[in-house]
Amino acid sequence: MAVYWCTEVIPLAVTSLMPVVFFPLLGVQSSKSVCLQYLNDTNMLFVGGLIVAISVEQWNLHKRIALRVLLILGVKPALLMLGFMIVTAFLSMWISNTATTAMMVPIVQAVLDQMDSTEYDVTMMEQATGQTNTVIELEEKSTAESTAVHGNGQVPDDPKVSEEKNMRKRICKGMTLCVCYAASIGGTATLTGTGPNMVLKGQMNQLYPNNNDIVNFASWFGFAFPNMILMLVLAWLWLQCSFMGLNFKKSWGCGTERTAKEKAAYDVLKAEMKKLGPISYAEFNVLFMFVLLVLLWFSRHPGFVKGWATRLFPEGENSLKQLTDLPGWAGLSTVHAHVCYPHFSVMCICPMGSHATGDKVSSLS
Repeated sequence: MAVYWCTEVIPLAVTSLMPVVFFPLLGVQSSKSVCLQYLNDTNMLFVGGLIVAISVEQWNLHKRIALRVLLILGVKPALLMLGFMIVTAFLSMWISNTATTAMMVPIVQAVLDQMDSTEYDVTMMEQATGQTNTVIELEEKSTAESTAVHGNGQVPDDPKVSEEKNMRKRICKGMTLCVCYAASIGGTATLTGTGPNMVLKGQMNQLYPNNNDIVNFASWFGFAFPNMILMLVLAWLWLQCSFMGLNFKKSWGCGTERTAKEKAAYDVLKAEMKKLGPISYAEFNVLFMFVLLVLLWFSRHPGFVKGWATRLFPEGENSLKQLTDLPGWAGLSTVHAHVCYPHFSVMCICPMGSHATGDKVSSLS
């Protein structure tokens, strides 16, 4: 399966179904034992996280959160990087790292493009008229147009211009890399943040069935969240020193006025926020369900007190009998729901449990 996954000779989801076919055929495990691994608690937890992630992405809730945080923190280079990292890490706590990075990079790119084009316009006007005022264009400029403008302009190749150009390039690299680092760091904070966390929980439940659910959402968060905060701050400081230098006064903007480049970045963020308009009914519902889901995850089995799962579904009792004895819903037609999510990613995680049990049964481990 590893060779098939790497070469993708067949679709990934089809490769993930190979244990269902070959384990019973070769006598390693029964079909019932193998299929149970495809719908265990860990995989369903991953499915729930995927559905929430797609809902957030569908209604641009992630963009609204990102723009609001960036407008609050400000557009100074260091604060702008911190804002991008905070938003990315927060989203990565609930959404996969890859999806979070794909959501945030376009926002970073739009801000950097506007900052770069505005600074160039200011330089050109200073050379031509000696004035520093410029009109900021909110529309994105194509690469070809930017190249043509740079080619026609006559900017002196002095050391100051060259140094500013190199500084802009370093800032762009740092802003882009900070999203990648923050996504990886933020994914460690929660049990649903990334796939390996849930794989660990699944392996714990299989290897130690009577572990009293020691690895749950609340216990993982309490252990990993402080570490995530520490790593995020260290990564921010490291990126700031590596790409912006040690001039904290310039990076933080202490005692300095906002430059044209920073005004351009702020105007871009404000314009994008204005495009989103007021929060819609769908966004409110997604936000409400997201908060409710997180609260249920935390309060299910917190450890220091009994959670709702222990009280509603005590072990050893037929707690579902009351639910099954409810009267029928007369006159209610069947509701058909179609949930679209990247099922191939779920199918890639499902065989992990079947492989683990197969190795244990066959004494391969």
